[in-house]
Amino acid sequence: MDMPMARRIDIRHEGEREVASICCYCGTGCGVRVQVRNDTVVGVRGDESHPANRGRLCSKGLALADTVRRDGARVLSAQWRAARGQPLRDIGLDHALDMAADRLAGAIGRHGPDSVGFYLSGQLLTEDYAVFNKLARALAGTNNIDTNSRLCMSSAVSGYKRTLGADAPPACYDDLELADTVLIAGSNMAYAHPVLFRRLEAARASRPGMKVIVADPRRTDTAAFADLHLPLAPGSDVALFHAMLNVMLREGLVDPGYIQRHTEGFEALRERVQAYTPDAAQRICGVPARDIVQAARWFGQAGAALSLYTMGLNQSVAGTDKNTALINLHLATGQIGRPGAGPFSLTGQPNAMGGREAGGMATLLPGHRDPASAKDRADVARLWGVDKPPEAPGATALDMFDAVLEGRIKVLWIAATNPAQSLPDQARVRAALERAEFVIVQEAFAGTETLAYADLVLPAATWPEKSGTVTNSERRISRVRAAIAPPGDAQSDWRLAQAVAQRLAKSIAPDKAGLFAYRDESEVFAEHARMTAGRDLDYSALDYDALARSGPQQWPYRQGQGAARLYADGVFPTASGRARFCDVSWRPTAETVSDEFPLQLTTGRLRDHWHTMARTSLAPALTQHVEEPCVSLHPDDLRRLDLTPGALVRLHSPRGSLVLPAQPDDAVRPSQAFVPMHWGSAFMAGLGVNALTNSASDPISRQPELKFSAVRAEPAGLAWQAAAWRQGDGASLRARLAPWLGRFDYAVVLPVGAGGVRLRLAARTAPDAGLLRELADALDLRRPDVAYDDPARGCLRRVAAGQGELRAFLLTGDLRAQDALLAWAAGGEAPASVAALLTGRVSGAVRSRTICVCKGVSEAAILDGLERGCDLAALKETLGCGTGCGSCVPEIKSLMERSPAAQAMA
Repeated sequence: MDMPMARRIDIRHEGEREVASICCYCGTGCGVRVQVRNDTVVGVRGDESHPANRGRLCSKGLALADTVRRDGARVLSAQWRAARGQPLRDIGLDHALDMAADRLAGAIGRHGPDSVGFYLSGQLLTEDYAVFNKLARALAGTNNIDTNSRLCMSSAVSGYKRTLGADAPPACYDDLELADTVLIAGSNMAYAHPVLFRRLEAARASRPGMKVIVADPRRTDTAAFADLHLPLAPGSDVALFHAMLNVMLREGLVDPGYIQRHTEGFEALRERVQAYTPDAAQRICGVPARDIVQAARWFGQAGAALSLYTMGLNQSVAGTDKNTALINLHLATGQIGRPGAGPFSLTGQPNAMGGREAGGMATLLPGHRDPASAKDRADVARLWGVDKPPEAPGATALDMFDAVLEGRIKVLWIAATNPAQSLPDQARVRAALERAEFVIVQEAFAGTETLAYADLVLPAATWPEKSGTVTNSERRISRVRAAIAPPGDAQSDWRLAQAVAQRLAKSIAPDKAGLFAYRDESEVFAEHARMTAGRDLDYSALDYDALARSGPQQWPYRQGQGAARLYADGVFPTASGRARFCDVSWRPTAETVSDEFPLQLTTGRLRDHWHTMARTSLAPALTQHVEEPCVSLHPDDLRRLDLTPGALVRLHSPRGSLVLPAQPDDAVRPSQAFVPMHWGSAFMAGLGVNALTNSASDPISRQPELKFSAVRAEPAGLAWQAAAWRQGDGASLRARLAPWLGRFDYAVVLPVGAGGVRLRLAARTAPDAGLLRELADALDLRRPDVAYDDPARGCLRRVAAGQGELRAFLLTGDLRAQDALLAWAAGGEAPASVAALLTGRVSGAVRSRTICVCKGVSEAAILDGLERGCDLAALKETLGCGTGCGSCVPEIKSLMERSPAAQAMA
């Protein structure tokens, strides 16, 4: 049993307290201690007593306090627009709740239950999911409820269910220390799950014999850490895993006894993989055959083999097959159900797991039940106290927006997610939002892209204003506790759903009003937990008191004891009790490269940002490491396109186009391109990276192939450019400058670590003098302190400063002073002569990018330390880099590898 947690709320001294809760970012589920003074969050630290992180946090977790806002960066009141094209205006919350219920009732009455849809988020708490799910199915009468977890975890769910019989990761975090071989597939853990990656680093440091294999098209920080990197072609994972099994069979590295006692379907798979020799796989994957053999031997010879995987497997038209092919390796070798072993999917969102437990997806019912099963529907009806749930299949995420576009879904309720940035094929998604008769958006943060399509906005509470539970990647349920009250009229998501449900029930089913008579979230959880009784995940004996008394618990939870690992007895939740091998074949990506679209585009996370940046953009420190969206291309491709580093390139796919700066990156293979997933139209011209991505999806999981699109790149031909910076609050300045994003082929408005925002613009020719004056006015630079203007040539050079402090600058047509001014804005020394800088008579300071955001350490400072003879320990001691979250350490090591001074010392 887990050790009891520390006190939930510690009183430090008068007016100060510390509240135990959970981080709101990835599925690691890190415990945090929220420090509150006078009802204001003043700091966040890791909770040493929480088993998921043992006190460690990543850069995002450490910066959480900076994201807590109670001003215009938040949605503080309900809003409504009388007609499309009109601005939203504030209305009373009760009026908004009445309106939401009326619109739902009207659509259901005129067009039937399936005319409404609910699109939710893996960031909701389990209690939120439970109420929304009951609202959709038991009251509205539709299975049209899905979540953005469809974009990240649904292929992992399908893979587990096809092979092991249930959506249940069988391993736990402790296995990171116990594995002899770790295979990381389609995951840049160093960026996406940094706390777990730190734990893996420490494990290998203490056990040098551990082998780490990484299968990833790019040489990420995670791949650089590996003993063996397999840079496979996008989409070729099944061929790789089959070839590894081929080697294991040939060399006697499988476990025939385990296969015979605990599995079924092996013979068909054995026959299948005979064709996938290492040489054959090399032709498909681009991975040398000898490396495939080595990977197979390390895995097959390991005393304990653990695999860790996420979006690189899941976001594919063959995502389910990739998952099952990897799980096949574990079943064939008996590497499951014991310490250090098992197929372990790393969840992308903080409560995607809890949402699946609550049945908050079209393909699930509460307690891991199946809406296609008459028995499961009857169980749910009995537990909810209703006649029957709906039988018609519900629309999954992409299908839901297609149904809106086709007019089948009239009213769409979106909660805690931002589909106008995160879904693929953005032109189609936005056309659907425009076609909808009524769009309800339940949102905490102002300025998200989807709010532009809302007819009604409901103000939602967010971290750290909500209470409930979440379940992390290792099936561990933890309590989330509110540290402060929500601002304005904002309420917890389940409260808003409850209020609408009670109103809707009065209108369409008065006998069901009592279904939503919850007094608090503990009653919601109690009802939800009862629905898990007798199921594979059974935690019906768990309640808030037990969580307070004993701390976070893993499911299944029986007799006061959680289960660290599953299937130790070799019995699986299938009809036969045996795990199932899946005979799948490799198939190519939905799109293939061609003369018209010769580049393979993949997308992914950055180290310090999260999803669509609604929260992380509010923390200045998190904007420093990668300041702007760009496309990474291999240096050979940059030369082929005759582009210099930083030059603007236009990317085209069959669905749309986007202009970005191009950066050389030898971590990307030739003919491949990488674009971060985070920036959308709230920050840049165009529709963001998902203007390019493909909506083709896996036929089983319905997860889209966000990881691969065919594109072409060409010089953007935007000769005139402008750069600006304005001091002030980044969120409010972004809102003020947002109209400029739609006026240029290339434009970005970006929060920066120094505070304020950067503005970059580009066009084919210089704008007229009137537009330049308007731009200067927007930056409060009508009367600058220093100015050198030549509007006829499209040139303005203006600076507002005083007492050595820069307040704003604007450079158009001549950007030579940009880096020096940005260095000044970031706290560097003021130039000796601003006039000389603006006119090009002096070059000014050279700006260096930030490597360590926790301590604000630049690349130049690290390189200088290396020149002085510092090793990693000395850099940590003298500069502080790597001593906060530690996420910068892989990049520091990379700099050391490239530094002649460091190599001379080695």
